[in-house]
Amino acid sequence: MAIPASRDQLKEHCLRRLGKPVVDINVDDEQVEDRIDEALLYYRDYHFDGTERVFLKQQVTDEDKTNGYFTLDNSIIGVTSVFDIGDAIQSSNLFNIRYQIHLNDLFDFSSTTYVPYVTAMRHVEQLEEIFVGKKPIRFNRHINRLHIDMDWDDDVKTGNFVIIDAYKITDPDIYSDVWADRWLLTYTSALIKRQWGENLKKFEGLQMPGGLTFNGQKIWEESTEEIRRLEEEMINSYSLPVMDMSG
Repeated sequence: MAIPASRDQLKEHCLRRLGKPVVDINVDDEQVEDRIDEALLYYRDYHFDGTERVFLKQQVTDEDKTNGYFTLDNSIIGVTSVFDIGDAIQSSNLFNIRYQIHLNDLFDFSSTTYVPYVTAMRHVEQLEEIFVGKKPIRFNRHINRLHIDMDWDDDVKTGNFVIIDAYKITDPDIYSDVWADRWLLTYTSALIKRQWGENLKKFEGLQMPGGLTFNGQKIWEESTEEIRRLEEEMINSYSLPVMDMSG
């Protein structure tokens, strides 16, 4: 068996699985392409290999500050959290509590323990969590905008970097192993088979030369049951637990 390594090879593999060239698969090429797209969308939404966790380094621009949001790449489907890379160690604000801790505890790591510093910083983080809290985020994957509910004029400066914890689509054109995924192969074949049955149902009862008749209803029912079983398998075996993610 040739292992698919591209979209075209996946398509041919699925058609052979359904009987081509021994049997005529009465499905238009555009319909096959639509079913492949449908399978990929489901795979990306539910399979733990359909996406990958990434940390995006986003530099703040004047346009970002004006808009109040970041525009992300189309491949980003969800954002879990945001944390910025500040410059507290180099802060020139003498009244900044972090600056004072750095001044008192970090001036000479070579001659003193860093335990007081770690303890103090954790205490500061707890205070910030209680009195300030995390900045709320809102992300919509269809418009690719990450809104961070903060004061963009005071909280960040142009040129600062923000780190975004996000999930990105695993692009099969880059990672060709996706095309050979066992579940994706079986699911795509089932979708094409259902389309085949849907097409033949329109000719149900029509008698062909030689007394042959179409049985599109049976093909449709078999494929529908197979799709139901595969989607159940996806949820039970290949999906990650529900996470707190925007997008």
